[in-house]
Amino acid sequence: MPVDVIMPQMGESIFEGTITKWLKKPGERVERDEPLFEISTDKVDAEIPAPSAGVLKEIKVGEGQTVPIQTVVGVIDTDGKTSAPAPAKTEPPKPAAVETTPAPPPASSRATAQAPVAATPAARVDGEKVRSSPLVRRLAKEHGIDLAQLCGSGAGGRISKKDILAAIETGGAAAPAATLPATGRAPTAPAAPAAASGVPGGQVHIALESAVPRQRMYFGHYEVQPMNVMRQRIAEHMLASKRVSPHVYSIDEADMTRIVEIRERTKAEFEKRHELKLTFMPFFIRACIEGLRAFPMVNSSVDGTNVVLHKEINIGMAVALDWGLIVPVIKNAEEKNFLGLQRSVTDLAERARNKKLKPDEVQESTFSITNPGVFGGLMGLPVISQPNVAILGLGTIQKRPVVINDAIAIRSMVYLTLSYDHRVVDGAIAHQFMHKVKTALENWNENVL
Repeated sequence: MPVDVIMPQMGESIFEGTITKWLKKPGERVERDEPLFEISTDKVDAEIPAPSAGVLKEIKVGEGQTVPIQTVVGVIDTDGKTSAPAPAKTEPPKPAAVETTPAPPPASSRATAQAPVAATPAARVDGEKVRSSPLVRRLAKEHGIDLAQLCGSGAGGRISKKDILAAIETGGAAAPAATLPATGRAPTAPAAPAAASGVPGGQVHIALESAVPRQRMYFGHYEVQPMNVMRQRIAEHMLASKRVSPHVYSIDEADMTRIVEIRERTKAEFEKRHELKLTFMPFFIRACIEGLRAFPMVNSSVDGTNVVLHKEINIGMAVALDWGLIVPVIKNAEEKNFLGLQRSVTDLAERARNKKLKPDEVQESTFSITNPGVFGGLMGLPVISQPNVAILGLGTIQKRPVVINDAIAIRSMVYLTLSYDHRVVDGAIAHQFMHKVKTALENWNENVL
């Protein structure tokens, strides 16, 4: 009996997903709830389990393809039987629109392959609802773009981030994915390098074209590596953040000597008692909580001309992966004790690296922390993670000579860098917040055991 494997919906605002890897091949046995394939969405990377036990009979959607939710991506034969030609059925994932669309201009075929629904008229009729996410609507409002004039490349004509970013890049015109099939005009920049790269997210290249001439990217001996889906999403988010938020930076340093001593003294007992390694991150999170309580404007978001002051403190924690970066969120961090914070840090980091995060665990952050210091970085100026208005960067903790009471002493010091949105956070608030964090770190008095 055949059972369809569908593209799941990984959150209320998710309408499509990209298959990044099949973990089974046609003809192989799979058990119920065994990881079957990996997907990437706007919110999270995840392993999708098999809906039933049997033999993977057919793969309908290949790796690297993006399809709407509820699309049948494969078939499992629950009787455990597989036909001989099954492996050959992996060919259909090739974009059919490219093979069958008779339009002669290459640009039109390429755009059709990327967004099959883009050929629908851009104009909305008689109040037809424009489907888009809150981020898209916010970007459109910030840049004065009428969403009704854009043609979405997402499921059901939904306007995606790449559509609005492309429209912003072209000065408010319709996204290239929507206009190319209608006009038949090829892009002004050479199209060959984009095709050679194999990167489906053309919006990343569109953003680069205005700053760097395409022909200067390809010379001498080189290798072209297409961005993976997560890297494309990171590019979209970072470009959007830079366009939306006027970034300002403040730098301070804190004396971590007391905390280093506490950690060295208690880490063995902490691990023995709680079966957890004691890291520095819970100390920084606790200090940030104190700062956010004292200066709630740093724990806010911007919606047009409104400032949303969040009552909960949800800390986004950047986790470096081999294939990109993800920011799981510690919800209601202000309600957790020190042990609870360490458990959350360890659990979220481990599941992020194993692709076990749920969609709601990477959403609704109110403030973010990134730690390049773990790789030896002295300091950095991070990009704000939208819709937050601030992010704290942590440098490496290192011993340096400092002056204390007119005497030189060797202390464990760390640089703290705060990137903040100058639309709502002024320098005075930012530096007062930083001073509060610094004070909490240098005068630590909480029992970690």
